[in-house]
Amino acid sequence: MASRPRRIIETDLSNVEFDTSEDVEIIPTFDNIGLREDLLRGIYAYGFEKPSAIQQRAIKPIMKGRDVIAQAQSGTGKTATFSIGVLQMLDTEVRETQVLILSPTRELAVQIQKGGGLNLLSLVCNLALGDYMSVQCHACIGGTNLGEDIRKLDYGQHVVSGTPGRVFDMIRRRNLRTRSIKMLILDEADEMLNKGFKDQIYDVYRYLPPCTQVVLISATLPHEILEMTSKFMTEPVRILVKRDELTLEGIKQFFVAVEREEWKLDTLCDLYDTLTITQAVIFCNTKRKVDWLTEKMREANFTVSSMHGDMPQKERDAIMKEFRSGQTRVLITTDVWARGIDVQQVSLVINYDLPNNRELYIHRIGRSGRFGRKGVAINFVKNDDIRILRDIEQYYSTQIDEMPMNVADLI
Repeated sequence: MASRPRRIIETDLSNVEFDTSEDVEIIPTFDNIGLREDLLRGIYAYGFEKPSAIQQRAIKPIMKGRDVIAQAQSGTGKTATFSIGVLQMLDTEVRETQVLILSPTRELAVQIQKGGGLNLLSLVCNLALGDYMSVQCHACIGGTNLGEDIRKLDYGQHVVSGTPGRVFDMIRRRNLRTRSIKMLILDEADEMLNKGFKDQIYDVYRYLPPCTQVVLISATLPHEILEMTSKFMTEPVRILVKRDELTLEGIKQFFVAVEREEWKLDTLCDLYDTLTITQAVIFCNTKRKVDWLTEKMREANFTVSSMHGDMPQKERDAIMKEFRSGQTRVLITTDVWARGIDVQQVSLVINYDLPNNRELYIHRIGRSGRFGRKGVAINFVKNDDIRILRDIEQYYSTQIDEMPMNVADLI
């Protein structure tokens, strides 16, 4: 039977400033964090040697059961942080859902469950590494077979990763039993708590046990999002980086002045002729633009793949698989791809359209040069986009220069 709905506390946080909590301990090695032996073996077998800055600070509070707000730039091991915390506290003898992970997109939810590239809740399924710990994981997402969800959940899953709508549906149908849930993780929390997902998250939260630990992880956490966290977090440990440190190091950012929309296509074709690209992602602001640009590029004999939210789930999965394996080099997409989908080989991001808000900019360009790899982001800027570009520069305390002639040498 589903748990009784719980009350959400309203608090006025209008004057609160958030920064890293003073009592956060920095633990420089995995050996000293206090992890169980089988998990430690799994971590080293996976190839990890030293915890990243966010892992040094956040894993211990998560293990202690504290509510945590963790912010770090893309590619710093945010997902590995909560994966390790999850595996430390799971009781694999109890075959019931103990950890619930909510993600804003189906792709991110599946990647967390399977482990895609280096964005790892393969750390919950693979880093448990099969050999070291036996953990049942399931991705519970819209656009897939409902019967499969019901069958898997009835069998018993330690960790459920999913999108808020489908997860709430499964709770409402009582296929996902919440009585043993100890931890709720909100991945890409800024997007999750924005208007579109906020109500669905609250719906899910109301059915969780009263003492459920809440972990919030994201690259950007605007102040208004942090205010909302007070409704379902208790004295959270805050591990935040200041906003102007968020621009991704190792990513060279440029703009190309295209003056008018009609000139963008020629500019893109010219870039294709001059750049030797390993893999690239091209962002457009609308699904219609993705379809239009894909068609135009193919007409010009360029090989591209494309993906957006209107495509059937099976088709999106196939495109992701091809791109991740390197079978396709260039992906044209909307912001459905911008959050946390890790493909290691991506060295170039082109913003065919500048994003509609400042937070999305860092998510988009974070696709290139992850984990210290160099990368290049190129922004196509019309005359009426210059103000938006300057706003992004100011917001992230960064500089976006005009693209040099030798840009191919930088990729």
